Amino acid sequence: MMLTPQSIIAVIGSGTMGAGIAQVAAQAGHPVKIYDIQPDAAVRAIDGIATVLSARVAKGKLTESEKNAVINRLTAAQELNELADAALVIEAAAEQIDIKQAIFRDLATVCSAETIFASNTSSISITAIASGVPHPQRVAGLHFFNPAPVMKLVEVVSGLETAPAVLESLTSLALRWGKQPVRCHSTPGFIVNRVARPFYSEAWRALEEQIAPAGVIDAALRDCGGFPMGPLALTDLIGQDVNFAVTCSVFNGFWQERRFLPSLIQQELVLGKRLGKKTGQGVYRWPLNEELPYLAALPASAGAQLIERHGRAAWLNNSDFGDSVTDSWLQLDEVRVEVTQGETATQLAKRLNCPVVLIDLINNWQSSPLVVLAAAAGNTPEQTAKAIHFFQQQGKQVLEIRDYPGLLVWRTVAMLANEAADALQKGVASEQDIDTAMRLGVNYPRGPLAWGAELGWQNVLRLLENLQQHYGEERYRPTSLLRQRTLLETQHEH
Repeated sequence: MMLTPQSIIAVIGSGTMGAGIAQVAAQAGHPVKIYDIQPDAAVRAIDGIATVLSARVAKGKLTESEKNAVINRLTAAQELNELADAALVIEAAAEQIDIKQAIFRDLATVCSAETIFASNTSSISITAIASGVPHPQRVAGLHFFNPAPVMKLVEVVSGLETAPAVLESLTSLALRWGKQPVRCHSTPGFIVNRVARPFYSEAWRALEEQIAPAGVIDAALRDCGGFPMGPLALTDLIGQDVNFAVTCSVFNGFWQERRFLPSLIQQELVLGKRLGKKTGQGVYRWPLNEELPYLAALPASAGAQLIERHGRAAWLNNSDFGDSVTDSWLQLDEVRVEVTQGETATQLAKRLNCPVVLIDLINNWQSSPLVVLAAAAGNTPEQTAKAIHFFQQQGKQVLEIRDYPGLLVWRTVAMLANEAADALQKGVASEQDIDTAMRLGVNYPRGPLAWGAELGWQNVLRLLENLQQHYGEERYRPTSLLRQRTLLETQHEH
């Protein structure tokens, strides 16, 4: 089961992922055979790879001879039995378990018992795929991310029967290919597609509850949260059908666990064939105009006197926002301004008996152009305007959303940290691999476990408990590992 730089690699499926994986393998020096059930599809895939590499030659990133060497390593296989001498077969066919099982059953009659079978599935059980294959110990997941030649992350997934030697071979191979492998066990969604679900689901919920327009929700997560793209725009880019299918797969894979509940709005988009960029219409009309719907500056008369700055309130003058999420607030005349802790502004105003404005979590105060805030229902427009004007004086643009517990960014980050903690507790992957996967696979500004620790597990727990109390739903239930880390954090403080 040793894979050398000269090992023949076979790729089943010549779509975007299959062609991308074949390109990666050929660039690493392997002879590569591409097989597709559609006639001439593999030939078209090789032509497509040649076009991509020619563009790199034109930009001076590759020489003509290097390009030709890569193309010469690629062969279109017409029959499955042409893959008999492959040391590794990577399946990148349709995301349907019966199709994948049939492919590997057929391959088992053609290939050596030593041939490693790897599936590029993003969420289907590796154990289930391997169940009908002779020598199931050679079957593993090798999940690349799109586009495969660019994205560094590869999830190396073990099923119940997968041999440790197979996992070692695939991990070493991924490293030789210039990738960053992470190891995980076969559970629905593996690491990335499981832990990332709240990033999308919290945005859909805010849209369903009409908290803010889609552009505002995306602006908050992108500019305050530090994510490279807003979640709703990202689902348009991925394809609403693809993203919805993964959500449904994870939801059903976890026996309808409410944390993974699919969105009715997204289902409507899929039913209406509004699939995003590829159809020209999804949440947005494409091409996308990401100009932000910022509020216009208020007149100077809306200004207020800063009477008191309680606690550290470090988010006013440095980037260390996490240290001052709680126990710090501003008093602007009669108006109290603080970071949300999961209560609504209206709840807090009633408890404190004063006007309240809550602001959302900001990943980096200095670099963020934006502040998102929500006002208590009892505030007068003039009182809320004082807070808006104050933040504008700090050089920030301001978006006001409806009063919503946890606002947009904080509740999303808390849910990501909670989901990552649940995956860690259940042994899906190591803490380092979970955080690495989320940074490299979906370009999060921080790994969710490191982010939770930085913000303070006590703060994450408080926010989730407030959300759970507000909604009365299991969806926001803190995982027991999160509670344990909160206790440890409290002990260390004392």
